[in-house]
Amino acid sequence: MTQPTWHADPLVWGHGPHVFEAFLEPTCPFSVRAFGKLDALLEQAGEDRITVKIRLQSQPWHLYSGVIVRCILAASTLPGGKATAKAVMTAVGAHRDEFEFDHHCGGPNRDATPNDIIARIENYSGIELREAFAIPDLDREIRWHCKYARQNGIHVSPTFMIDGLVQPGMGSGDAVADWAARLLNS
Repeated sequence: MTQPTWHADPLVWGHGPHVFEAFLEPTCPFSVRAFGKLDALLEQAGEDRITVKIRLQSQPWHLYSGVIVRCILAASTLPGGKATAKAVMTAVGAHRDEFEFDHHCGGPNRDATPNDIIARIENYSGIELREAFAIPDLDREIRWHCKYARQNGIHVSPTFMIDGLVQPGMGSGDAVADWAARLLNS
């Protein structure tokens, strides 16, 4: 079996014993809000006390979700790895209306092609993605994220797990201090 010539950097920050996994869809407003709190969570709880892992949760009602998830994972194969992927995710979140349909079914994005979406992400992030997006077996990484979520009973975003257990009472609207307390007291 031939080994791939590329490597997707895991979307993992921190190195502590308590693991916080955030299952996020890049254009979901609640996922964007949760994503925006992850750096503060690492800072408050301490990178030596927690590990934060982003799991991408593509959702079909966000109609360009698959293209955007592939862009983020493609970015993780580029120099900078997870930092490059994070920059792409940040750009998408900051301009989420440019990637979303009105009421999940209409608006100007109905005329956009996948190439238009990739070009928008490149424009907002300053990262060239076309070549990495076209990695033939990049779907292996996408499938891993999907399979991992399904194996853990996760179907929507944002969903959170602490130390391998789904946390149904946690939400993107919770204060970072509440997240940190739950993590450190688990």
